[in-house]
Amino acid sequence: MSPEASKPARLIPLIVASALFMENLDSTVIATALPAIARSLNEDPLHLSLAISSYLLSLSVFIPVSGWMADRYGARRVFRNAIIVFLLGSIACAAAQNIGELLLARVVQGIGGAMMVPVGRLVLLRQVPKRDLVSAMSYLTIPALMAPIFGPPVGGFIVTYLSWRWIFLINMPIGLLGYWLVSRYIHDSAGTTSQSFDLAGWMLLGLGLAGLVFGFENLGKHVLPQELPPTAVAAGILLLLLYVRHARLDAAPIMRLSLLKIATFRASVTGGSLFRIGVGAFSLLMPMMLQIGFGMSALASGLTTFASAVGALVMKTMAQRLTRRYGFRKLLVWTTLLSSSTLIACGFLRPVTPQWFIIAFLLVAGFFRSLEFTCVNTLAFADVSESDMSQATSFSSTAQQVALSVGIGIASQVLNLSLAARHAASLSVADFTAAFCTVGLVSLSAMFTFVRMRPDAGEAVSGHRMALADVPTRLSQ
Repeated sequence: MSPEASKPARLIPLIVASALFMENLDSTVIATALPAIARSLNEDPLHLSLAISSYLLSLSVFIPVSGWMADRYGARRVFRNAIIVFLLGSIACAAAQNIGELLLARVVQGIGGAMMVPVGRLVLLRQVPKRDLVSAMSYLTIPALMAPIFGPPVGGFIVTYLSWRWIFLINMPIGLLGYWLVSRYIHDSAGTTSQSFDLAGWMLLGLGLAGLVFGFENLGKHVLPQELPPTAVAAGILLLLLYVRHARLDAAPIMRLSLLKIATFRASVTGGSLFRIGVGAFSLLMPMMLQIGFGMSALASGLTTFASAVGALVMKTMAQRLTRRYGFRKLLVWTTLLSSSTLIACGFLRPVTPQWFIIAFLLVAGFFRSLEFTCVNTLAFADVSESDMSQATSFSSTAQQVALSVGIGIASQVLNLSLAARHAASLSVADFTAAFCTVGLVSLSAMFTFVRMRPDAGEAVSGHRMALADVPTRLSQ
């Protein structure tokens, strides 16, 4: 392939990553701006947390549809339109005059995000050769790691010096540039299926996921009646069990559970979900601990945790070589152990801990966490056929969203239980220690999934077997 011909292929991961960064940044920056939005709209700040919940609910309901949409109308078309829907939702958020308009606009944003994230990954999977997939996927880990770090300081800066409405309008240049790049560099693809839409399955799955995410997101927040979040979780679990029965009987379910028969995909979804529970909790716990427990400002907290993003960037340059040399199984076992250990160790940082040590520690933690994300995300599609790629992307994206919400819910509950056990009125560093240890142990349990994998798992994309085969040749030369 000539340098000119390979240029679009090299740009695809960056194009998709920029769209995912926009979506991830928007979902984190709003948390810092909620008090300012509440004052502007004359609402209770606690009620404004529904602006986050409504977005997550929309994601949960519509992500399962993304695979069918991409197969029916073409991945490129759906991806481009998803960017436009997300931007229209952003404009509506900026123009909202009351909480009702804001919540509705956030739902529209969620619809765009639900299509943009999994379909963007599908675009990458279909246009990047498997031998380059590890390197390409490493770019997609960066938005997920950097957005929660940039979010608080960006949100704090905007609400301090500008209007809160700009937190939504900053999406415009990123989104418009992304739309142009997709149109310019990503090949068009026609729909490949005329399969009818599984409405009954979508209702069961979408409502079940919505109940689960809504319940876990609101556990311990005291925004809604105390009994509502656990009731939503229970209802979500019941609906998901009904969907499992439906999927076994339906010839073409909205999300095929049979994909879990693929060993590498199953390991990625199950082990990856357990690991992501800890990561979801980290995005909540670390900024809170630095601000509440250590007394840092939102800006100082964001600049400190930026070290995690630097670690992720360093990893990107090494991912391909590491997977080729060690393979997925060994890397996932060790990165799970190391990442979970650093997550637990976060709970033992103290205000007297030297700043340089915290930054160095977070840099190392960010490196291993990003490497684990790259391996898990790539492993999921190592043995998935081309015809199943759209189903696999929506399946894995759904699992990721649920895991992140469960992580936030568990972390919130542990903080509240620790607070109640101390009979205290405000959080202290000790409460965060308990939360970090809990979610760290949950993440550590993923290691038992990865240790059961075959040593050559995912070799089609890692190149590990090829690297081993090259060793005798190199030694004989």
